[in-house]
Amino acid sequence: MISIFFSPRGTTKKTARAIAGHEGPVQERDLLGRPLTEDLEVPAEEPVLVTMPVYAGRIPQHCFEQLSAHLKGHGGPAIAVAVYGNRDYDDALTELQDLLEGNGFHVVAAGAFIGRHSIFDHVAAGRPDEADLAAMADFGQRCREILSTYNPGGDHAPIAIKGSHDLPSHKRVPFHPSAGDRCMKCNACANACPAGAIPKETPWVTDNDKCISCGACIYLCPTQTRQYRGEAYETAARGFEAKCAKRREPEVFF
Repeated sequence: MISIFFSPRGTTKKTARAIAGHEGPVQERDLLGRPLTEDLEVPAEEPVLVTMPVYAGRIPQHCFEQLSAHLKGHGGPAIAVAVYGNRDYDDALTELQDLLEGNGFHVVAAGAFIGRHSIFDHVAAGRPDEADLAAMADFGQRCREILSTYNPGGDHAPIAIKGSHDLPSHKRVPFHPSAGDRCMKCNACANACPAGAIPKETPWVTDNDKCISCGACIYLCPTQTRQYRGEAYETAARGFEAKCAKRREPEVFF
C-alpha cells in the first residue's frame, strides 16, 4: 500500500497509520516534507490511501494541486480519508473522490475522522482518542477485506459519499500564527512551512498572504512562541468552541 498524507501537526499521519495497520509493507509519503513535484505512477495492483486534513470544508489547495498534477493511477483501488476538527468535513471527501477517480483510481472506501481542531485547539482536544483509533482500525480492516477481492479490470460504480460534487471556491482562513518575543531564530518553522510564509532571515514574521494556517510552525516551535493571537481570534475561538462542543463521530462509506 502507498499511504499519502499531509500532516502538519501529526494528527493526519496518526490517522493514516491507524487505518493502514501493520499487515504488509506501507510506503508513506507526507506532503509536508516531501511534496509531489514529479509524477507518481501507481500500478493497478497497488492500493493507495490518501488522508487529508480539512481546511474550511475542503482539502488543502496546494495538496489538491499536487495530487491532481502528479498522482497517476492505472485502474487500482484508492481509499479516501478526511480528518477534521469536529465542525464538519463538508465536501472534502467528494472533492478527494473526484480527484482520485479523475486520475485513474477507483475509490472503494472513504472515511471522515475527527482530530483536534488545528486553529481552535480546545475543540476536539484529545482526539483522536481510543474510540477513534478503534474506529480507524476497524475501517482499515474492512478496507483490507475489500482490497483482497478487488479486480482492477472489473466494472466499478462510484460509491456514494456524503458531500457535493459541485464545489465552491476555496475560502481563506482569516487567522494566522505569529511569533512572540521568545523566538530563538532556530528556523524550525521556516524550514517546515509548506507555503513558504516564514522568511528564514526573520522567522518571527508570517506572510499572511501565503500562510495556509496549517499549524506546522506551532507544532514544531521548541518554545511554543508561535501561536494564534489577538482579540479577534479570542472572540472567534469562544464562539467556535460553543458551536462545536458536541462530540461528532466518524463516518465511513463503502
